[in-house]
Amino acid sequence: MPEPPSSQDVFDVRKIRRLVELMKEHDLGEIDIRQGETRIQLRRGSAPVFSGVPMPMAAVPAAVAPAAPAAREASGSAAQAGGTVIKSPMVGTFYIAADPDSPPYVKVGDHVGPETTVCIIEAMKVFNQIPAEISGRIVAVLVENGQAVEYGQPLFKVAVGE
Repeated sequence: MPEPPSSQDVFDVRKIRRLVELMKEHDLGEIDIRQGETRIQLRRGSAPVFSGVPMPMAAVPAAVAPAAPAAREASGSAAQAGGTVIKSPMVGTFYIAADPDSPPYVKVGDHVGPETTVCIIEAMKVFNQIPAEISGRIVAVLVENGQAVEYGQPLFKVAVGE
């Protein structure tokens, strides 16, 4: 029986190279592909990626949707009040903890450093750990757990140098 053509082989080097190109082109940190019993999982860069069990997605109640503009307004005044703001580096869903049973990565009053993970943002089924990138004390959490966030949206207010 002849072997299947290489174009159907999931481990075809050309296909893997194309996946890497797509990752670079779309700035993806991870790709996970399954075909039957075969799986390819590619990660790139030094961006930390949470690859544990996916968190259950809860429906966001209608009452939470109007809170998003209020959080944005609060974040605008927070930035004006003299703190530094940690902004979302991507569009996705904000999670304050690794899973519903885990404690939050940070809470108001916690001191953070540049490498401290402050939250996870899920984008396209990839859980991306977000580092603080600054040193200071968390003064406010500006979004709710499970809330959709936009690129550049303020997530935390940090008092730098405290």
